[in-house]
Amino acid sequence: MEKRTTFIVDKQLKGMGNDMNEKQLMSKILVYTRIPSDDYTESLSNSIHFAFCNTEEANFEPLNRNYGILFAKATIDEQNIIHEKGLKKPYIFRCHNGSFGIVAIRVTKEGEDDQEFKGHILLWTSSDLITFQEAGPIDLRKDIYVRYVSCNYCDSESRYVIRWQGSDGLWYRNTLDCLSNPASISEAERIEADSFEMPRVSIPDITPGNILEVESSVGEAFRSRWTPIYNTEIRVPEQIAVTSREELSGVNANAIYSDGSTTTKRVIWNSEGIDFSVSGSYTVKGKVVQGKYKFPLATGYADPVILPWNGKYYFIATNDNKNDIGIYVRESDTIDGLFAPGFHEVVILDLQKDKGFEQTFWAPEFHLIGGELYILFAVSGAVWGPQCHIMKLRKGGNIINPADWEEPIRIKKMDGTYLAEEGITLDMTYFKADDVSCVLWSYRHGIGTPYDTGSMIYIATVDEKNPTVLTSEPVLLTRPLYGWENIQGTINNEGPYPLITDDMVYITYSGGAACGYTYTVGLLSIPRGSNFLDAEAWNKASTPVLSYYSIEGVYGPGHNSFFKDYDGNIMIMYHGEVELVPFGTRCSTMHRVHFNRQGVPVFDLSAERDMDSSLADVVTTVIVI
Repeated sequence: MEKRTTFIVDKQLKGMGNDMNEKQLMSKILVYTRIPSDDYTESLSNSIHFAFCNTEEANFEPLNRNYGILFAKATIDEQNIIHEKGLKKPYIFRCHNGSFGIVAIRVTKEGEDDQEFKGHILLWTSSDLITFQEAGPIDLRKDIYVRYVSCNYCDSESRYVIRWQGSDGLWYRNTLDCLSNPASISEAERIEADSFEMPRVSIPDITPGNILEVESSVGEAFRSRWTPIYNTEIRVPEQIAVTSREELSGVNANAIYSDGSTTTKRVIWNSEGIDFSVSGSYTVKGKVVQGKYKFPLATGYADPVILPWNGKYYFIATNDNKNDIGIYVRESDTIDGLFAPGFHEVVILDLQKDKGFEQTFWAPEFHLIGGELYILFAVSGAVWGPQCHIMKLRKGGNIINPADWEEPIRIKKMDGTYLAEEGITLDMTYFKADDVSCVLWSYRHGIGTPYDTGSMIYIATVDEKNPTVLTSEPVLLTRPLYGWENIQGTINNEGPYPLITDDMVYITYSGGAACGYTYTVGLLSIPRGSNFLDAEAWNKASTPVLSYYSIEGVYGPGHNSFFKDYDGNIMIMYHGEVELVPFGTRCSTMHRVHFNRQGVPVFDLSAERDMDSSLADVVTTVIVI
């Protein structure tokens, strides 16, 4: 780990380039990269990490559980091949308008000099350190590798000053008029260097960048965003006026969380001893209900989906226990019943060689399309190569009766050809928003060859009256360009699934090693009312929303789905593994999706943090009227 490096100290620079009162600068933010370990690979280590401190001491708290937040994007060559990148030597600074900037050096995936990036640096901007914008590479106009870099706004020059050391050992200075206009950069000029001591902090196995002081309000908001949310309080009304046991059972508790967000939770009230036929006052105890589902729920079941349908629940998944042959469905009156001993499971589509259904029965999903129930899934014939298919339930049919399902149909494009004549297609999903019906799926070409494109997610529209044929050309939404998507030899963007809210369309998807502990859930989002086929209108988060750092004991979380249970909770279901190994047994699990103070979904709220069990017992006064 580097203990010391050298930076230019430009005597004209005024600290952070702001006139803020130092007494207001109560929080500190550290940027750093990590040193690779046995489980935390170079792909993850060579990213920007953040830590927070709100005291004068350098007792920093790693944010995002010490998992990277900003990652360099890979490059794509003329043969459409992805080349993974990393980054080093991050530096955070305050912008002229009070927002933030971060510069860093792009390197190869091994952390070595990147020949494609000689004489360049990366730049991000952020108004709040919660959302980040890639402002593009900056050409320092010198054909040498960059070793160290800093950037600050200079009041006296009314521009940004970039100071950096090159691979020739010399120091240089560039100025930049505007961060949003990298072309405004000056030529590099030689300068003298002064020594600068790198910060010494107590976080082990890191390479620190620098420390920036910010107002405590900014720092606390930043910390809150990148720290796990947890339940802090449960409130029930002090008095409840009711006329019946049914009215009482409908009174819920309000759960409050560490970020100030709230949700309602059902309460089981002990109404014994209350005579609802006579007016009176009673002290009544209750217990707040917290759905908690063990891990693993179903061992050897991947890509899990639950469908609430006509008062029952149905579970469908890729069945690794059967070598991924056949589509299996479970039925129960309750979620717990789907996974209890003696669960009821039926094969609704089995191996059929004459029809080309022989292997890789992958990722089946229930979807209601145009009022009809379908299953979207992938399947392969004798020659391996899974392709997207769709299967419809006959009107009035029984989900667990194989005879009630129509013949599966392979999805086609507008011109009548299949989605792919070469390569594989899989993990198709569906959503409808703003009266527009869309399908998304993963496509990969050249798998197992030097020309592997990696799996990519595409989107197209369909007519809900006939979802077997696309009604638009496929549009590429995302490729695995970040280090957490392109890891352990697996180049993956797959498993998309929609979550629709009043103002946004969210698409979760999976990246990384599908059968390993580095599997993750990423996030795409777009405002309602947008053109869903405009790839530029979608925002792709640079940080996964679920990783093996998110839920204790769950490794490789990925390929998720969503459903709303009969209590009104939105649940995220996914598969994970019980061991920290490169290739493990995939097992199903789930927990509730929370919405933070800004109304943004939180996907990593474990059951333990969702509900503090010590707060479950509540008391109120019931007044019978």
